[in-house]
Parts: sequence; C-alpha cells; structure tokens
Amino acid sequence: MVIVFVFVALAVLALVAGLHWYVWRRLVRDTTRPRGVGRRAGTALFVAAPLLMIAALVAERSGAPFWLQRALAWPGFLWMALALYLLLATVATEPVRVWAGRRARRATREAVFAGLDRVPVPAAEPPADEAPAAPVPPAEPDAMALASAALTRRLFVSRVAGGTAAAVALGTAGWGTYGVLRGPRVKRVTVPLAKLPRAAHGFRIAVVSDIHLGPVLGRGFAQTVVDTINSTRPDMIAVVGDLVDGSVKNLGPAAAPLAGLESRLGTFFVTGNHEYFSGAEQWLEEVRALGMRPLENARTELPHFDLAGVNDLQGRGEGHGPDFARALGDRDTARACVLMAHQPVQIHDAVRYDVDLQLSGHTHGGQLWPGNLIAKAANPTVAGLERYGDTQLYVSRGAGAWGPPTRVAAPSDITVIELASREA
Repeated sequence: MVIVFVFVALAVLALVAGLHWYVWRRLVRDTTRPRGVGRRAGTALFVAAPLLMIAALVAERSGAPFWLQRALAWPGFLWMALALYLLLATVATEPVRVWAGRRARRATREAVFAGLDRVPVPAAEPPADEAPAAPVPPAEPDAMALASAALTRRLFVSRVAGGTAAAVALGTAGWGTYGVLRGPRVKRVTVPLAKLPRAAHGFRIAVVSDIHLGPVLGRGFAQTVVDTINSTRPDMIAVVGDLVDGSVKNLGPAAAPLAGLESRLGTFFVTGNHEYFSGAEQWLEEVRALGMRPLENARTELPHFDLAGVNDLQGRGEGHGPDFARALGDRDTARACVLMAHQPVQIHDAVRYDVDLQLSGHTHGGQLWPGNLIAKAANPTVAGLERYGDTQLYVSRGAGAWGPPTRVAAPSDITVIELASREA
C-alpha cells in the first residue's frame, strides 16, 4: 500500500512539474532574452511558487504549526488557482503561437533563398585593356536582416500571447478570490413537499455548507456568514458539513462567531468529510458548545415534519459512518421528512427510506471551472435542485472554499429553502 501511495505521489509530482515547465517555457523562455533579468525572475517564480503550493498542502494535512500553515496557505493556495488559469490561458493561445512560428520559419527560408539567389557568379577574367566590373555587394546582410526581422516578429507574438494569457489568468483568479472574500450571496429556492401540511407552508430553512474555516478563511469570514444567515430571519438553520479544515485548538477562535446564529427552531449540524480530517469528535463537542445540535444518524420531530441527519461517508474509517436505518428506520412515513447529508451521493439511500428532501453540499459547484466537469462525474447533482423518484435533492455550492480562496463560475451561496405545501 505504501509503495502504491509513493508511486501515485511521484506521478502527481511529475505531472505538476511537467505542466509548470510547459507554462514556464511559453510565458518565460519564449518571451525573454537569455540571461536577462526577466528570464531569471520568471524562472525563480516558476520554481518557488509550486514548491510553496505543495508545502501548503502538506502543512495543512500534516498538522503543522498553525502559524506555518497560515504563512504558506495564502501564497501556496493562491498559486494553485493562478497556475490552473495560466495553464488554460496558455493552451488557448497555442494556435496563435503555432501560426506565428510558421510565419517566422517561412520568412526565414525566404530570406535564405533570396540571399542565395543574389550571390554573384564568378565571371571570366576581363581583357587587360578593359576596366574590371564593379563588384556586386554581397547579399548576406540583407538575408540576415530578413531572418532577424522574422525572429523579432516571432518574439513579439510570443510576448503578446504570453501577456494576454497572464492578464486573463490574473484577472480570472483575482475576481474569483474577491468573490469568496466578499462573502456568500443569498439564494432563495421554493421546494414543494407532497406531505407537508398547510400549517408549515412557507417554512424557511437556511442551508449553509462547506464554510471551510482554516488557515485562509478565519474569524472574519465566519462573522460574515453569521450576519448573512441572520439577515434572512430563517425558521431553522441547517449546517451540512465541512465547517472546518483544522483542529479545535487552532480554529476554535475562528468558529466562535457561529454562536451568534439565530433562528426560531435553532441550528442543526451534520459532519462532512473534512470534519474527519480535523478531529470529528472534538468538533462535535465544539459545535454543541456553540449552540448547534448535531444529528449523528439521528432524527428529531419538528412541528409538521421530521428532520434527520446522517454522518458523512468519511466516518466509516472511524466506525462512525452513515446509518440510515438508525436515523430513519422507525419513522412515520406519513410525515414529511427532510434529511441533512453532506454528500449528494447519499441520495440513493434517501430514496430507499422515502425521504422527501435531502440537503447536501460537498461539491462546491466545482469551485474552479472546469472543475464542475469533474464534480459532475463524481456526484449525481453538482448544484441546485433535482428530483430522484419521489425524493428531491438540493445541493448548495457552499459558503467558503477549500484550498484556493477562489471560485470561478461557481459562486458561493447560502440558500434559503422555503417549503411549500400543496394544500396551501
């Protein structure tokens, strides 16, 4: 098993190195003069930045001192997002580079052939009484000038393409980072439930997932989430996992503002996969201290419908995985049931237990385009509301971000689900 892990790790590192080399070649080598300041500075960036990125990942997962995690996280994780869009933008400019290269090679060949055509052919010795013919100036300087002009044109095109790629990547990553740091926007969705009585029509559930408090998103971000949720005046709050990326010791102060969440019936919590990377038992105790009620494979009867929650799939490794039978096996199926489950793939079990609505997160909506394509391959629903038989699944894109504090084409959200009765 260790050998397989080492092999996979080496393969991933080789791939990362190869992609960085390709982007360095296009953006640095092809656009700068050898031994120039620009070449040296660009090379230093493409060596240091990926090393910081890898160090940030290792520091977070290995439980390194929190000050070190924070020092590495900002440059390392931001480079992760920027490198992705540098790669995509560079690939997008490749046709222009190919065209410019062909033009430059054609111009060089034409210059060489033109020079050869102008080379003088030796003539017979003129008679002694005739003045020698004026020498024909050599054509080589003209050919060299033409070739030099072609190479200069190629360098110009490389610089324009590289500058465009860099500008697009910086703009994309910058705007995506601003969107996360600004805080999630409120999204409102109406969900009709067949079994919901008329008295519960209009019941509002504030759904928040994937806050990911950690080395980058801290106390200030938590306060922004709390203020946004409270502004919606919900009847109930559902926190559906991936609250943190780190220990209670390091992130307890960052999570403290969550004690200020306000709703009529309280705040409920289920674990996500990242809680099991961060010490799930400690965090379950901490969220209780913050005034939340964890639903660990459990169910509670709210007025007019049941609310249930199951542990995340990651908990299986610790003997605390999801248990649908325990949470839902003995319930009255005549009552409407809302289930909190972090991962959308748990919808198939929810269908078997006649759940009316499952609330999930986990996908981040892909977070960084085209990550939505990968997320779609691994999840039945990436974002939004979909129906599976008689069960509806709502997947939030989440409030925060993992790794880079950046989102592209997957804006963060806090969703207010308004339940609707068909009797109303």
